[in-house]
Amino acid sequence: MKKIAVILSGCGVYDGSEIHEAVLTLLEIKKQGADYFCFAPDKDQLHVINHTNGEEMSESRNILVESARIARGEIKPLSQLNVSDFDGLMLPGGFGAAKNLTTWALSGPKGDIDPEVKRVLSESVTSATPVALICMSPVIMAKALEGTDVSALLTVGNTEDPSLYEIGAISGGMESLGARARMCGLTETIVDREHKIVTSPAYMMDVDISQVAEGIANTVKELLTL
Repeated sequence: MKKIAVILSGCGVYDGSEIHEAVLTLLEIKKQGADYFCFAPDKDQLHVINHTNGEEMSESRNILVESARIARGEIKPLSQLNVSDFDGLMLPGGFGAAKNLTTWALSGPKGDIDPEVKRVLSESVTSATPVALICMSPVIMAKALEGTDVSALLTVGNTEDPSLYEIGAISGGMESLGARARMCGLTETIVDREHKIVTSPAYMMDVDISQVAEGIANTVKELLTL
């Protein structure tokens, strides 16, 4: 049975992993005959958001502890992830991708990337271990490969269908780091077969949960094919 490492960034769309995307990712990996193992950075998240009103709360939470809510406690620190132990990696989206795994939400493409996240993604590309990135997570790959000779083909959606986010600006930001941004349909995937990277927009676009599920199913299928 193929083993997929899933990297989480907390619990909740506005300050961590997007829960629908994370749960659908875990479900689809199992449905398609593979097994998943969850990891997350063991550090404090950027901030805590009240998801009923979008306001910041005066408390701190640990990314690993929060991610354990989604993983039902079956999770390890990202520092313990050995890429060679797995057949592939997958990163759901959510603002945690741009707040906890990178600082894209604060500084755009000029921001930082968590060192362990960069290590894991860099090792995956070097070892030709397939990686799938959902929603906002492709920006993490763009940051991980910044300054290398690898120009990954990535997507965060398209500029024609409705979206709450600046798809064009985010795509341009990824290209400024050396990636190649590609427009993508709501439930479609973009596959970089040369570098074994799969990306799909999910909630970057104005979609419902059934469309997110379809897109993630397509993404997992492509990941396991690679």
